[in-house]
Amino acid sequence: MKTFAVTVLGSGAAIPLLHRNPSAQLINIHEKLYLMDCAEGTQLQLRKNRVRFQRINHIFISHLHGDHYYGLFGLITTLHLLGRTNELYLFAHAKLKDIIDKQLEASNTVLRYPLKFVAIDPDKHEVILENEFVTVESFPLNHNFPVNGYLFREKRSKPNIKKDFLEQKSISHEDLQRIKNGEDYTDDQGEIYSNDEITVAAPPPRSYAYCSDTAYHEPLIPVVRDVDLLYHEATFMDDKAQDAADKYHSTARQAAMIASKANVKKLMIGHYSARYKTLMPMLEEAQEVFKETMLADDGKVILIPNS
Repeated sequence: MKTFAVTVLGSGAAIPLLHRNPSAQLINIHEKLYLMDCAEGTQLQLRKNRVRFQRINHIFISHLHGDHYYGLFGLITTLHLLGRTNELYLFAHAKLKDIIDKQLEASNTVLRYPLKFVAIDPDKHEVILENEFVTVESFPLNHNFPVNGYLFREKRSKPNIKKDFLEQKSISHEDLQRIKNGEDYTDDQGEIYSNDEITVAAPPPRSYAYCSDTAYHEPLIPVVRDVDLLYHEATFMDDKAQDAADKYHSTARQAAMIASKANVKKLMIGHYSARYKTLMPMLEEAQEVFKETMLADDGKVILIPNS
């Protein structure tokens, strides 16, 4: 099975705690690594999880509050010190480029590698990256500050040719490719085999949505509908619903409501306020609305299986 996994590097909000770092996640799709947010301490979390920094080629920043990007400049310069030469792509709001440029200038640093900055539009839902394995979409969230969520969609794989058919026929490489591209096969005797009878469809493509700082926001529902895994912030519990509304954050119950209405397969909540020393009450609150809810814990790895 080809890998589709999410590693939680930081699950907390606002400030680092001894047992909980601020926001960062690592997404592995077919052994390609994508870093989502990069709070203070992310480098250490990558090391704890035995991640080779140089394998990360794409970084996505949801917004410019410090608990989502204060670890970024340190990581950028560490990659420089480690001798990186490959391009690094950074997707974020336009102001971040100015911040990085000023830090590089102030420290008299000239990076050994190309840092490719891609400005995202805080008001648009659009595809910002596409390669042979995945498409990545950016979409606006509802906060008192420009914030974007990200949606990763695995591309559908080509069908597999049935093993018994391969054993019976001597098929050229060119014919193999044509079959995988959906064509029928004609053997040397002129017998035609329909594509459906000689192939097995690939599993459905998988998907992951990351919804950082946001108030309860029903326009999210069609965006994340039917995803395999939804990460949705849950800064507060329902007894602090007014605080959540005032600060444009969500409660655990509200995150579960979005998951339920969007018919997602699984929900992961995170971005917990430092006031919560134990998280089980928060999990229980969410599971009252959406049973398939889990907690984001630092170091947790979630494998998204093929259906």
